[in-house]
Formats: sequence, C-alpha cells, structure tokens
Amino acid sequence: MKRTWRTAGVAATAALALVLSGCGGGGTGGDDTVNTTFNQAVNTIVNQDDKAGGTLKFAITDAPDSVDPGNTYYAFNWDFTRLYARALLTFDNKPGEAGLKVVPDLAEGLGTPSEDGKTWTYKIRKGIKYEDGTEVKAADVKYAIARSNYTDELTSGPKYFAQYLDAGDYKGPYKDKNLDNFKGIETPDDYTLVFKLKQPFYEFDYLLTNPQSAPVPAAKDTGLKYQEHPVATGPYKVESHQVGKSLVLVKNPMWNQASDPIRKQNVDRIELAMGVNGATLDEQLLAGTTHVNLGGTGVEAAAQAKILRQDKLKRAADNPLTGFLRYAMLSTKVKPFDNIECRKAVQYAVDKTAIQGAYGGPIAGDIASTALPPTETGHTKYDLYPTPGNKGDLNKAKAALQACGQPNGFETNIAVREDRAKEVAAAEAIQQSLAKVGIRTQIKKFPSGDYTSQYAGKPEYVHKNNLGIIIAGWGSDWPTGFGFLSQIAHGEAIKPSGNYNEMELNDPEVNRLLDEGIRNPNQAEREKAWSQVDRKVMESAALLPFIYEKVLTYRPPSLTNVYFHEAYKMYDYTALGVK
Repeated sequence: MKRTWRTAGVAATAALALVLSGCGGGGTGGDDTVNTTFNQAVNTIVNQDDKAGGTLKFAITDAPDSVDPGNTYYAFNWDFTRLYARALLTFDNKPGEAGLKVVPDLAEGLGTPSEDGKTWTYKIRKGIKYEDGTEVKAADVKYAIARSNYTDELTSGPKYFAQYLDAGDYKGPYKDKNLDNFKGIETPDDYTLVFKLKQPFYEFDYLLTNPQSAPVPAAKDTGLKYQEHPVATGPYKVESHQVGKSLVLVKNPMWNQASDPIRKQNVDRIELAMGVNGATLDEQLLAGTTHVNLGGTGVEAAAQAKILRQDKLKRAADNPLTGFLRYAMLSTKVKPFDNIECRKAVQYAVDKTAIQGAYGGPIAGDIASTALPPTETGHTKYDLYPTPGNKGDLNKAKAALQACGQPNGFETNIAVREDRAKEVAAAEAIQQSLAKVGIRTQIKKFPSGDYTSQYAGKPEYVHKNNLGIIIAGWGSDWPTGFGFLSQIAHGEAIKPSGNYNEMELNDPEVNRLLDEGIRNPNQAEREKAWSQVDRKVMESAALLPFIYEKVLTYRPPSLTNVYFHEAYKMYDYTALGVK
C-alpha cells in the first residue's frame, strides 16, 4: 500500500484544529485534560498509563449484529471482538501508520505463499488455550471458517473464504459434520493450516485479520446461539450476555501474556450497555460515567456543539478522517431504478450540502464524489455528476427523468437505521431534494442490529418493500481499494441475507477488474485496477456518495491509552484502560 495514503487525512484534521481554535472558552481549572490537545489521539497515545484495574464501560445506541466473531460485519465489532477472540493475524496495536502493519496473532508468523500464489501456509502458536483450559488446534480454525462461510444460518459476515477457497460443493459443517470433506483448508498436523485457493490472492494475509479466523471448537458451537457465549482465546471472556441488552467481559485466567504480543489485561472488567439513547450516551461520555461509544460514530449535534464551544472539552476530543464513506445505494432491481437514467435523476437532484449538514457539517466530513475514499489505494479525484455548489441541478435531474420515461417523477422508499439520527436526517434531506423534481419518497426505519440480515441487506425484502434508496456507510475490510470495494461492488458478493452490495450491481467488467486485480502480484497494477472499478461503479449511477466521513469523538479524562487505530478507523479497544 502507499505509505502516504493517510497524509491527507492528518493534514485535514490539523487544519480543522486551527479553524476551530477560536471556538468558545471554558476554563481549564484542575481538569485532567489540561495537558491534552484537540486531535492528539489521531497520531499519538493519550493518557498513557501502565497501571491495570477498574471497569471499562462501553455503550451503543442499538446492538452489535452479533458478538459471534464469525457472524459480524460492523467495523466496531471487528475491533471489539479482539478482546476475547484471537484471529490468525491482526493489525499492530500502534497509533498512526504503524497500525496498518499486519502482524501475527494466533499464528506464529505471516503466511507463506506458494510460487503461484494459490496456496498459503500458516503455523499457529503452541500452548494457546481456550477459557476452559483446552488447547487451540488448527482444526478449530478450519472449523471456524467452515461455519462462518459455508452455512445458511450465519449470514452477517462476509463470505470471502467461500468465494476464494477451492472447496468444491462443500455444504458446511451443519449439513456435513465430516470436516475432512472441507478441502479448501488442510491441517496436516495440529498446528499447521494450508489454504487452497481457486486463484492467486495477493492480499491474503489481510484476509486472515478477519475475526472469522478466530478458532471455534466444534463441540461448543451452538449455531446462532453461539453468540450468547463465544469461547474466549483473548484476555477477556464472557461473564454474562443478555443479547441485545448488555454484555459483561471479565479476565480470562487461561490467557497468557507471553503468547500474546498484542494485548494486555488493562482492566478487570468490561461492560457494554446496548440500546442507549444517543443523546443520553453523549451525556454519559461527557460526565465520564461511560468511557466509549462502541459504534465509533462520534457524538450527536448537541454534544458536538457543546464540545466545540468549550476549550476544556475540545482538548479531550478528536476529529479524524475515518476512511468511511457515507452513501446511499440505489437498488438496480427495484423499479424504476433498473433504468440508469432514473438513477441519474437522483444523482443530479440531491443537495449534498444539505446531506453534509445532516451529518454535522464540514466537521463531519468532506463532500464525496467517488466510491473510494481518499484514504484507500486507488482513489482518484473526479465527479461524474457535478452540480453548482454541490446543491443539486434540477434541470439535469428533470432531463434524466424524461430520459427514463418518468417525466412526472415516481414513488420509492428510503431505508435507514432508526437509531442513527444522522442517517435519518440525511434521509430527510434527500426526501426534500427529490420532492423538487417529483420523486416522492417515504422513509422506512429499521433496527441497526438486523438492518442487513433482515431488511436493507435482504434482497427479497428490499424488492417486496420497494426499498429503492438504502442509506448506509462503509469502511475498508483492510486498507486497500480491493478491501474497500469487493464486498459492495462484486456481483458474487450479493447474498440472500447480510448483503452489502445493496445496489445489486453485477457488472461483468467490475467483476473482471476485481478478480484479475487481486491475482496480480504487482501492487501498482492492482491499485490501477481498483481505480478503474471505482469509476465503473460511479458510471452505473447506483452508488450516491455523501461524505468522506470524519467523526467528532470524545475521550473522558479517566480513559487511558487512547489512540485512533488506522486499520479499524476508531479508538483501539484492546489498548484502553481507565484511571
């Protein structure tokens, strides 16, 4: 990857600090933030402290899609699951660009590829134990990948392994309990894993940072109920879990610091409260009774204004460019969006400055015109649907409606996550813009936890309920153009549930560029392919980018070892402690 790919984000946040330096003036008094500065945690560790103990408190406005490491696709959960589940590889626990480095976790080292790039071999560390004292074996990793990628029951996570492993017509361990029939992974001994691929995949080490490579003992697998108590290999284990309500983690006595170069047991206890009202969560953060918003989406408008007005609060805040894109997808399978001109009408009609305002204004991110954010390899700056001041062009929108045979407009629905106030406000801004050209919309609100499994990510439901416009956000599975684009743009990524290619784009040229690109050992040529995919996606008019996201996050003074992790695009949850 480019070593300078984050420079623009750092410069932007530094510039923003200067712009906002005149905001308000709360006194410092004896506050613990007196020695911290705005955006300090973007590149450095804030409140570094080696003392262990205490209770670290997280909260979230809805609930994770699942705390099963094999059945989750929210970025915050990939960060959080590392507290109790060790994948084969992970990203280094360091601030700045050093956090982009892939390092061994459960494995002894990075993968050893064959000369043709189609076979990758890993050795796992000996003596690593589950919370019950049994030793982790290679077959447990093989089983974990089999259950997460080859079953109908687990739908929330990506299916990279099913897409790229050479496993024939393997039906998954719930239908075929003989794991020897899963030929995509071989385990010649208890500590060796050999991955057999259909084609070369020159970013395969990145793929093994996915929590789906965290081991699962087959005897303990309870399918969808496994999330009630996933068996721990990390420094913490589940003490109690009321699904959708609360989760408590405590120290795992079987975890061994000597075998884990990444993590520490910084606290005695970790509590997660779910379904907390957004404004209440922000109040708790400012009061210090909650330490972290698990979702990593930043504070809402009222708290944002308060933080920026008071120097004392602002010194404990960060505004990083997250690498996430906030956008809407227009379903190519919901009429009339099966007609590209109808999609173009939406592209031209929307006022992106109003949508930016819904997310919080310029502090929430820069107006976007591409699928790839500036943080990803392959990004180039262009705009296929420019409008004056990004406020929309009604004449171009009406011309597109005429071309698609809908001169008087049409009706459709907009899907949003009900607990995401910014998404709801963005939907309202879109609704107002589209009404000016006769496109009539209703906003449909759904719970975040089931958004992709039951509603916006379930094509059958989308088609039946006329969800023509689906609002979402996306961050890279790993920091390359392929890691960002493949699961939202490749036709083979379309799934009956847990689908993130909500536009249902199945463009042969996009598929070819992604497939051939990942087979190419030349990094520069791969990056060129990702740039071409980006443009093809935008030419389809099925993706409507809003903003290249920034978030305003607050770190209570009692929170220690705080830094923004470049790979996970939020604070590093495994590093945090409390005073």
